[in-house]
Amino acid sequence: MVSPFNEQEILPDLAHGTLRIPRRPAVESPRALAVTLLADYTLRHRAWLPSAAIVALLVESGLTAASARTAISRLARRGVLERTRRGRQSFYRLTTPAAATLAAGGRSVVAFPVEAEAWDGQWTLIAFSVPQERESARRALRSRLRWMGFMPLYDGLWVSPSPPPAEITARGDDGFGAVTVFRARRVDVAGCAPRDPRDAWDMAAIDAHYADFIERWRPLLPRIAAGEIRGAEALRARTEVMEIYRRFKLLDPPLPMRLMPPGWLRQQAREMFAAVYDGLAEPAVRHVRRTVARIVDSPTSGICAHTVAEMLEGVVPGEGEAPGG
Repeated sequence: MVSPFNEQEILPDLAHGTLRIPRRPAVESPRALAVTLLADYTLRHRAWLPSAAIVALLVESGLTAASARTAISRLARRGVLERTRRGRQSFYRLTTPAAATLAAGGRSVVAFPVEAEAWDGQWTLIAFSVPQERESARRALRSRLRWMGFMPLYDGLWVSPSPPPAEITARGDDGFGAVTVFRARRVDVAGCAPRDPRDAWDMAAIDAHYADFIERWRPLLPRIAAGEIRGAEALRARTEVMEIYRRFKLLDPPLPMRLMPPGWLRQQAREMFAAVYDGLAEPAVRHVRRTVARIVDSPTSGICAHTVAEMLEGVVPGEGEAPGG
């Protein structure tokens, strides 16, 4: 099964550009939206949803019905969703591998600020050599490294505070050329102009994105507390805050706060995310259940939302009931 996310849609190769997260993406990836929706409300029980309900919910999130149906079909072909029928109705749910991947990915997103404090002082360095004539392979490798949290310290040498990911250490012959992986501590050399590995990250740009994120969602807090955000609006906002917040794990180096610039907004952004995501859980899940109930006459107890705390503890995907069961 391939990853349900297209890393280039989330974090394109920025070798010749500027780090940028859209404040409110003009066009969300249909597949990413579909996966986020299903992960947010069906992961725990791997609940079956009628295709018509998934399409209706995605249309409310800004997709056309045609693009929603195409996204569902492609996710099924990619092994992210499985399909069954009951009468004339088609139902979809996350496959077992996709559910496990999404549960682990969700936990990594919310655990990032906590786990960053346990850094062991070592850096992972990846050196690679890909012939110039294989530019597409170079771009693919750079995108993959960014997706795993690496940034370029020098040309052909990428760095991350995290341990070597299994995807790299267990890699086979993927056509990327020569790759060497190190885990080491930084040593200052007298007489040489040092370059701190942290310089590989554009701290000012990341800090600005954190500030934008907090300001973007702050006005919603009083409305959430007052119960004013309901139905499709709650669903859209909860999906969007997850879609945006999860990208910070790719951008912010997982280093303890004591090593970050003064006033680093990582924790404040996480608190804002939790307030919005958890605060909208109940109205959003009610809307999903109502949408499904309008289409099929079947129990909706398997449709549920998880909180940030539950994601941190680890959501264990179950098998769920048969559609309409």
